[in-house]
Amino acid sequence: MPRSPSPHRYTKKAPTPAVVEALIFDWAGTLVDYGSFAPTQILVEAFAHFGLELNLKQARSAMGKGKWDHIQHLLHLPPIQEQFYQQHQRSILLKDIDSIYAAFLPLQIARVAHHSQAIAGARTSLLWARSQGLKLGSCTGYPRSVMNELLPHAEAQGLELDLVVCSDEVSRARPWPAMALENVSQLSISHVAACVKIDDTVPGIQEGHAAGMWTVGLVLSGNACGLSWDAIQDLHENELAQVRAQASQVLEVARPHYLIDSVADLPPVIRDIQTRLEQGERP
Repeated sequence: MPRSPSPHRYTKKAPTPAVVEALIFDWAGTLVDYGSFAPTQILVEAFAHFGLELNLKQARSAMGKGKWDHIQHLLHLPPIQEQFYQQHQRSILLKDIDSIYAAFLPLQIARVAHHSQAIAGARTSLLWARSQGLKLGSCTGYPRSVMNELLPHAEAQGLELDLVVCSDEVSRARPWPAMALENVSQLSISHVAACVKIDDTVPGIQEGHAAGMWTVGLVLSGNACGLSWDAIQDLHENELAQVRAQASQVLEVARPHYLIDSVADLPPVIRDIQTRLEQGERP
């Protein structure tokens, strides 16, 4: 009869990494497209093609997920379900999600370049990270066909990363950890705790947690706030504080380790994480 293994045989913890090795970024609302308008506005248009009235607030409700999953979520919002039923007298089927996705994708490909402006401070933070010897990965809710249109515009502005993993390149995208872990594999990272996931959405932060990484939520530059750079600059101090508090509350649902306004504020956070790793902490 085989012996049972010792109860302490497999309980030894792997050593905590001593240094940060990689930063893993989202794209829209994180590195480009302040306010994350490209996905939301085009979702509204795609739904309108099918006679469904979707507003921007509803469109933002599942931002961060892969776009097919995002559309599935939106179709099952009660107001959208009611509209659909009134039109078709039946429940929503997978073919309906496929149809709206098929309408959405060419619109997104055609328009993504119009929302490709780098977020202020993004290039500077990337250059700082390079100077620290960090690897720069990324993952996105966009499929590869959309990223192929976006990347040349991003790179022309100095946003050059080591890796991009797209939502249609893994079996399950956010909030599951597959895209983040693909970065760990392809960038040859020694430990998930040596990675920092930077994102402007709840599913993106949840993805980082699920992958065992440090997480940084972006309060003002992305989906949680949903305002353009110009709109943010026009706010009075008390208005800005209110907007920041509301957006922070949205992201705190995912319990990020850090909250900052935008990627421009990233270097001090990475230095703090480095200190915590040196002291033996893990995410």
